[in-house]
Amino acid sequence: MNRGQKQNFLRRWWQHFQGNDQHHQPDYWLLTYVIILLVFGLLMLASASSVQSFERFGDSYYILKNQIVKGIIPGLLLAWWLSIISYQRLKKFVPVFFFAIVALLLAVLVTHYAFHWGGASRWLVLGPIVFQPSEFMKLALVLYLAAWLEKRLPDQLKNWQQGLLPFMLIMGAVALLIILQPDMGTLLVILVSGFLMYFLAGLPWKHLAAIAAILIVGLGTLVVAEPYRFARLTTFLNPEQDKQGAGYHIQQAKIAVGSGGLFGVGIGKSRQKFNYLPQVYGDSIFAIVGEELGFIASTLLVLLYLLLGFRGFYIAKRAPEAFGKLVAIGITSWFTFQAFINIGAMIGIMPLTGIPLPFVSHGSSSLVSCLLAVGILLNISRYISHKTR
Repeated sequence: MNRGQKQNFLRRWWQHFQGNDQHHQPDYWLLTYVIILLVFGLLMLASASSVQSFERFGDSYYILKNQIVKGIIPGLLLAWWLSIISYQRLKKFVPVFFFAIVALLLAVLVTHYAFHWGGASRWLVLGPIVFQPSEFMKLALVLYLAAWLEKRLPDQLKNWQQGLLPFMLIMGAVALLIILQPDMGTLLVILVSGFLMYFLAGLPWKHLAAIAAILIVGLGTLVVAEPYRFARLTTFLNPEQDKQGAGYHIQQAKIAVGSGGLFGVGIGKSRQKFNYLPQVYGDSIFAIVGEELGFIASTLLVLLYLLLGFRGFYIAKRAPEAFGKLVAIGITSWFTFQAFINIGAMIGIMPLTGIPLPFVSHGSSSLVSCLLAVGILLNISRYISHKTR
């Protein structure tokens, strides 16, 4: 094969994956919201991580640089790639992606490549790369369920043997792998996004009742089975009972949020980041937002997540076929619910679950996974007619 033939082959290969019917621009509103969240996240991460970054690495911006190099740069590059390659063409690779992530979740549990911290096994260490497979399972499950549900629309979903039973087996297998790590926050996000996709695809009401009963019993059993989970629940119901023990985290978060007032103490001037607030640049970063920028800025951040959710469901409603609709529903519900439970935990209206704030908290696995999902969502938006925007 000469040089000209190679170029023609690569051009045909690229056109095959890009698709010939993709003539519209991506949804720039969605892209704008994500960019604002990313920039805001880097700004808050620079402040929230400065103390621990200097103490651990001798560089106040080490953790910020790590987020940029391992999260922002690869995430944006992959998001761009996924935004221009036809998502319908990628559908054939969905099972491979899903079962690859399942294999990685198993590797976390059974191989010596797992990294253990705080009683949990959630990370894989492959040379210089450390990542969390469960973060990528959020996207893998959304894609797999969308393809699975599309094949069964509409009649098979009404049959419990062809719809409900295999769906519960898929969700149960994934849930078990997450529970064994354990990672209750990720489990909740996966359950909510998965069941919302099934419900909007045409879940019969009688099946919904059965699912609700199973979830209540299952989650209740998980909470009671582990003392630390039960302590988190009782602390949420009565936060004053153990301020120096199980209630310490939420008390420090409330102090941070409450001390910010309307306009905050000023960017970079947080007191709680001086080793008072646990997970200060991770799961608890919203509390630093409240302390440094105040109630008004925190409310605007919540509004930004609501706008992101609205735009995602807007794309889902106008997607040209079932697979695109279901993928957009799953991704959007993942982003919005995860933001809700993170922020809710920091202000005391939800129990602590240990889950990052999308696009803002430190964590390269979470950030790359979210940006991959954004790329696919932007891709779906390209197929929406200009007349329907």
